[in-house]
Amino acid sequence: MTYIIIHALTPIFVIMLLGFYAGKAKMVTNTNVSLLNVFVMDFALPAALFSATVQTPWRGILSQSPLIVLLVLSMWIAYAALYFICIKVFKKSPQDAAVLTLTVALPNYAALGLPILGSVLGENSTTSLSVAVSIACGSVLMTPFCLLILEREKARANGENRGSALKMLPVLMWRSVTKPIVWGPLLGVLLSAIGLRMPEIVLTAIKPLGLSATAAALFLTGVILSARKLKINGPVLVSCVTKNLIQPFIAWGLLLMFGITGPLAVTAVLMVALSAGFFGIVFGNRFGVQSPDAEATLLISSVLCILTLPLFISLTAGL
Repeated sequence: MTYIIIHALTPIFVIMLLGFYAGKAKMVTNTNVSLLNVFVMDFALPAALFSATVQTPWRGILSQSPLIVLLVLSMWIAYAALYFICIKVFKKSPQDAAVLTLTVALPNYAALGLPILGSVLGENSTTSLSVAVSIACGSVLMTPFCLLILEREKARANGENRGSALKMLPVLMWRSVTKPIVWGPLLGVLLSAIGLRMPEIVLTAIKPLGLSATAAALFLTGVILSARKLKINGPVLVSCVTKNLIQPFIAWGLLLMFGITGPLAVTAVLMVALSAGFFGIVFGNRFGVQSPDAEATLLISSVLCILTLPLFISLTAGL
């Protein structure tokens, strides 16, 4: 099992290492980073998320509703708790806190979901559906929180609105929804709900974009990391412990609360137990928010995942 986990994590480290090398060797400049960010945030990731959601049958999504509830609650609870700690205890800015907490709360479903879940439960249509639903949950129900905070702070910095966050909410929500990274998966879910099948030629046309999304995002993360010195401090330690241990146990507690067992319970715990994702860092970079703590958390969480994932695979064996 350890080999399977390392095998799944290897592409992540290799691609980030290539991006790190490109940054250190000055092969990628700030201008290149900006262009790469636009490609990832406005084209590649939206295409990948749209493809995943629009091809997920609505009946399948409904059948996975217990999984959706477990994943969303696990992400929301971790996000809210860590955001509060970052603001009140570590005195971080709202932007930095939002980027760090999204990095922690939203697991790396896209890169690790299918390899890990497939190795435990077997590669079948149910496993693929669970991963697709997990990706949809994260993109539609988790990322808007970070975007709202980043948009709010950007508006305040530009002097657009000094009113309360509640008064700014409609404008901020509109700005978030109009971003491809949000409306892409939302559109996919809506089309799936009304039973509209996308023409095969459309899916084929955007498939190369979708396939490049994870690699481009990881490469961009490596480039960003190349400009930082890895620092292990209080926020990083708390974030790693939250991601790799506390959040999976939150999912476990929710399972006990709702009395859920079987493959669905195993799926929920293992998907939440995946390492930190790259969405927060990529989002922050797009808004000019640099979060060395989020970057360090992504790297360390991915390494720790080699130890913590086998733990939760063993613990879920009896579910």
